[in-house]
Amino acid sequence: MSPEATPLLAILAREIRASGPLGLDRYMALCLGHPLHGYYATRNPFGRGGDFVTAPEISQMFGELIGAWAAAVLAMMPATAPGARPCLVELGPGRGTLMADALRALRAAGSDFDLHLVETSPVLRRLQAERLADAAPTFHDSVASLPDAPLLVIANEFFDALPARQFVRTELGWCERRVGLTPEGDTLAYGLDPGPDPRLTAEAPEGAVLTLPSQGLALMRDLGRRLVVRGGALLAIDYGHDQPGFGDTFQAVAGHRFADPLARPGEADLTLHVDFGALARAAAAEGAALHGPVTQRDFLLVLGLAMRAERLKARATPDQAQAIDAAALRLTEPDPPGMGALFKVLCASHPALGPLPALPPRPDSPA
Repeated sequence: MSPEATPLLAILAREIRASGPLGLDRYMALCLGHPLHGYYATRNPFGRGGDFVTAPEISQMFGELIGAWAAAVLAMMPATAPGARPCLVELGPGRGTLMADALRALRAAGSDFDLHLVETSPVLRRLQAERLADAAPTFHDSVASLPDAPLLVIANEFFDALPARQFVRTELGWCERRVGLTPEGDTLAYGLDPGPDPRLTAEAPEGAVLTLPSQGLALMRDLGRRLVVRGGALLAIDYGHDQPGFGDTFQAVAGHRFADPLARPGEADLTLHVDFGALARAAAAEGAALHGPVTQRDFLLVLGLAMRAERLKARATPDQAQAIDAAALRLTEPDPPGMGALFKVLCASHPALGPLPALPPRPDSPA
């Protein structure tokens, strides 16, 4: 592999030469979040002209149904925090598409809240500020600065891009995967720590890959703790799995195509499938109640996707009606690799919040 040089490649090479090969978490953090040359710092990656399309960009129906769900939950929240004004929070709001659509449903329901957006990209912040100006959002670099108030958090395709560590099973044990340089010094390559991590004891065949979503788990514990203390809920929608297992899901996407994750660092999106079981256990450890996960297909259909599509089609042209049907199918397609089955929906909440729309209680929930 001989990737074309990018500004970030030189920075990575200097750090590797100075400190040794990088853990996958460090590599992802720099590729996605470097303040000058990181992927999200330099571009608008969404839509047909970008690198990928998310559910809110496929159809307004997605955001509207999330807004209807949020309105129902906001109406339930005063029972857990009487008199407190809740905050509606979106993590990684993209171009603001989901929230713009959700706000129509929230306003129709008369919901009362303050809007907060957690976004590190200056490019995307400008788009969000313009699109959501009427809602007067408050921006945050991280969840650490969110108000000490009841929170309703929406995280659509957010956890998949959080840096994680990977380990490979060898005859010695679980050795951490690293990103280093080839002998020529101008190309990135995978390697392994020479010795195993003694804390990892899971049984697996040699060559198996174990992913530890350390940053995602830390965030889930933090938010779970906040929800239990102050009230509220967190809705996470992403592609991933609920059952534990081994496998390498680290991937890069550029120009709507899969790419080599080590080629052209800083110019492709990097993601990993989300381990919903691990996220659920992290929130449960803080005392949060768990709901789901369910498939995106089941979630949207229970919320009334079919009915919403019919209402939109009633005042649409034939071509528009066909596009509405195509969008609804794309959001709910069950056959692999359809979004309807691949994407899951999980919620963590205050234990006293009670049953939530379209999400059954998780059997191993602490409440």
